[in-house]
Amino acid sequence: MMRSLWAGVTGLQAHQVAMDVEGNNIANVNTVGYKYSRVNFADLLSQTSKIATAPQGEMGGKNPIQVGLGTKVNAITKIFSQGSIKTTDKNTDLAIQGDGFFVLSGDGGRTFKYSRSGDFTFDAKGNLVDNNGYVVQGWVRDSQTGKIDPTTSVRNIEISPGLTAPANPSSFIALKANLNSGDKIVSKSPIRELDDINGIAGADNQINTKDDEKIDDFEVLFNEKGEAFNLQEGQGINVSFDGGQTTKEFRYTNDSAKVDTTGASGVYRFKTTEDLRAALQNLARQTENTVKVVVNDRGKYEIQNSDPNSANDLNIVISSIEDNNTVENIRFTEAFKSLSGELPAKSTVSRVSQIINAATYASSIDIYDSLGTKHTVRFEFRKAGYKRDQNGTKVGTVWDMKISVPEPGDINGKIVPNEIDGQITFNKDGSLSSYTPSSITYTANNGSAPNQIIDLKFGSANDFDGLTSFDARSNTASITQDGYQSGDLIGISIDESGTVIGNFSNGRNMSLAKVAMARFTNNSGLQSEGNSLFSETANSGAALIGEAAIGGRGFIQSSALEMSNVDLSRSLTQLIVVQRGFQANSKTITTSDQMLNTLLQLKQ
Repeated sequence: MMRSLWAGVTGLQAHQVAMDVEGNNIANVNTVGYKYSRVNFADLLSQTSKIATAPQGEMGGKNPIQVGLGTKVNAITKIFSQGSIKTTDKNTDLAIQGDGFFVLSGDGGRTFKYSRSGDFTFDAKGNLVDNNGYVVQGWVRDSQTGKIDPTTSVRNIEISPGLTAPANPSSFIALKANLNSGDKIVSKSPIRELDDINGIAGADNQINTKDDEKIDDFEVLFNEKGEAFNLQEGQGINVSFDGGQTTKEFRYTNDSAKVDTTGASGVYRFKTTEDLRAALQNLARQTENTVKVVVNDRGKYEIQNSDPNSANDLNIVISSIEDNNTVENIRFTEAFKSLSGELPAKSTVSRVSQIINAATYASSIDIYDSLGTKHTVRFEFRKAGYKRDQNGTKVGTVWDMKISVPEPGDINGKIVPNEIDGQITFNKDGSLSSYTPSSITYTANNGSAPNQIIDLKFGSANDFDGLTSFDARSNTASITQDGYQSGDLIGISIDESGTVIGNFSNGRNMSLAKVAMARFTNNSGLQSEGNSLFSETANSGAALIGEAAIGGRGFIQSSALEMSNVDLSRSLTQLIVVQRGFQANSKTITTSDQMLNTLLQLKQ
């Protein structure tokens, strides 16, 4: 009788604890990062009247006869299931998706506390702290290397409110683009300007160009519509300056050794724009020795008969060459037919061809010196010819490159002009073959550090990761560099890995710190310290501190908080269960009491 009385008492005690735990769960239904607890009951020792016996002979075995002595609270278990995520308007609010805890310290990292509550803010010194004043632990950017090393010990995350990012001089320029190798181009420029220096016979091979005697090869030139001439050996035009009485053939050759601008063999043979200019002038001067043939700044061949001493009129006739061995090149003929017509002596007008174009492409980017001053570097590419194998077969293209910088700076020691030349070659599949130069040396001459070396990253040899040359419209996929001006810290953001990214007034973002996370073998073994904090115990296992989203640790979501994982409907239901259990145990006590009263009344 007394056993049932005491069993009822243990039941009341156990259900009272369960009520306390469930009440605490409900009280923390809106506590950020709270993890609910669950009470587990277990029976107490049982009083054994008879032990179990084994079967013997024809008799079967018997089970033990035991009377239970009540119940007890066996465990109060923290359930670390994921709480729902609530977005907020504060970028230093952090929520953990998955396993793990934030690492906090109130004594400079000598001891740690752990929390799922990520309601953080920066204090007056720039420490990232929780609402208790504990400082969030992690790794801070090394001011010397500019890197964050998560293999070192964690420390207080502190970011100075007045942080300034110093200027970073550019160390490379990376360009990814396609230089159109096709027969129809959109990006084009007129051929280079050409002129006879003194305008007298005998100076035909002396030219004045703006590109240090760089001239264009007709093999890679286009008409004014951007259509390739594709001149073959021997193709060209017939030219007369006396109305057709004396007509000479002007034929293209891709062999420099065969060039003849004097017509000594009876045929004028040209390869470049200057060859054709000199040849036309030489023939014209057989009619009028003051005639000038130039290529003007619009890329047009221009015949001038304006000299005050000129005495003879010109009657220019341009026609196509077409015979048994030569196919007419219609585009080339049409480009020069507009030269045809009369050009009187001392004429103030001139005869001009169509615009002759070269395939070009240009791109520019701003770089920065050691003071953070911005300067523009311009790249100009111009199709120059073809790569050929030992048999003379075309196996790729060749492009000239010009790199220029603004005054008063100098490039590779050149001040006037502020430009250098280079060359790029491509393979027959359009991949990059080689390029020079691979770097430039720039001095801004404004007080910044001189001889700034800037690597040119145009791609890998025999690959398509940089410059290419396909039959496709020229397109810059990207042009980048790594320099920037100095800037002041104006804001921060935090990514999924816990990296604290500083946003600076110069438009740059810089990783300033990284929030550490801890993981335990047994989360339920942690000891609650209040204020949403936990501490390590002998049964939780040692804290495994590392980066978020690595080693089983969850990832971090900024501008968000993890809510309590208390399920209110479950908790309220559990209240009813606990209440009924408590009531039932109280009935055990009252019933036992009534039975004792009945027993006492037997004596009366």
